Amino acid sequence: MKILVINSGSSSLKYQLFDIESGDVLAKGTCERIGLGDGIVTHKVPGRDNYRIEPNMPSHDSALEIVFELLTDKTHGVIESIECIDAVGHRVAHGGEKYKKSSRVDSEMIDYLETIVPINPLHGPPAIKGMRACTRLLPNTPQVAVFDTSFYSDIEEYGYVYALPYEYYTEDKIRRYGFHGTSHRYVSQKTAEFLGKDIKSMKIITCHLGNGSSISAVDGGKAVDTSMGFTPQEGIPMGTRSGSIDPTVIPYIMKKHGLTPDEMSDVLNKKSGLLGISGVSSDFRDCLAAAKDGNKRAILALNILATAIKKHVGAYTAEMNGLDALVFTAGMGENQSEIRRMVCENMSYLGIKIDNDKNENFTRGVPFDITAADSKVKVLIIPTDEEYMIALDTESIVR
Repeated sequence: MKILVINSGSSSLKYQLFDIESGDVLAKGTCERIGLGDGIVTHKVPGRDNYRIEPNMPSHDSALEIVFELLTDKTHGVIESIECIDAVGHRVAHGGEKYKKSSRVDSEMIDYLETIVPINPLHGPPAIKGMRACTRLLPNTPQVAVFDTSFYSDIEEYGYVYALPYEYYTEDKIRRYGFHGTSHRYVSQKTAEFLGKDIKSMKIITCHLGNGSSISAVDGGKAVDTSMGFTPQEGIPMGTRSGSIDPTVIPYIMKKHGLTPDEMSDVLNKKSGLLGISGVSSDFRDCLAAAKDGNKRAILALNILATAIKKHVGAYTAEMNGLDALVFTAGMGENQSEIRRMVCENMSYLGIKIDNDKNENFTRGVPFDITAADSKVKVLIIPTDEEYMIALDTESIVR
């Protein structure tokens, strides 16, 4: 079975074509600057040179048309025709209260996702565009939506209801939804496989650290808590997002500086986090370089980030009454030894110790154990693969 996985952004579209039986990626690529007049498409096939073109892509439909042309091209393609695509899996950030597991795409789903765009304004519309485009271009091919929020559908009510007047939940659906769930689900499963244990017997904390970051507590294979909430804003500081702050700060700043709600949202989402504290960059690597040069604000930013992660690790260990494995994943978690060192430093009371030599000399792109010999808790680097998880869910539902 050949499954095309699509991740639609506001002006971008990422794709991977899987041969699900072998687990191989036949081709993958990105379409960038959709609707901006000067598009860029990068197409990659294992064993071949990357292919790049700069077409005009006024819409997601036109971007997908180019993707299908590339996949079936005699020189750059890997399939004879688009009929060889057996199913399409979509990454969808938000399933709201209705879609709590991966599901077949139909008009009812798309209509519902339109209704929750107000609580998912950044990621909702692009995902809907991707589904509509595939419906038009591949009308007879089944589609599946895999929701980032679905991994958290089993969290207890006391874990997702905010301490606000209860009608804000019942009437307005304001609650903790959680995000990056597909990544946390994949990584927690891979952790159990790597350690040769039954995930149902394990307590795992997964740290998905990138420009957007979240932490999840996974007990027996099920999520019991997560750092992101009603939106991806809640939780630890991120590249440009503030993470959790005293909510009273928001109206105070708005009144003092005369900001509108949209302007305040822009501050919280695009001007805060590592960028806002350091004044240097939203990129951990740039902040680290500045910190090593003695930049006090960059040092402060890194310490705030590491401390926030430590707090969640400690809280989730208490919530689960134990911890078997602490896992780092995603761009920063997988590749930056310094953040792993800072988080695990002085955590021996919880049984967390890393081998500094292994942490510095890890092998990129594969599961790697950085646990110290006398650590009670396993500390691992597990590369995430959300697209493959989406492909597996799509296969399961379509079959």
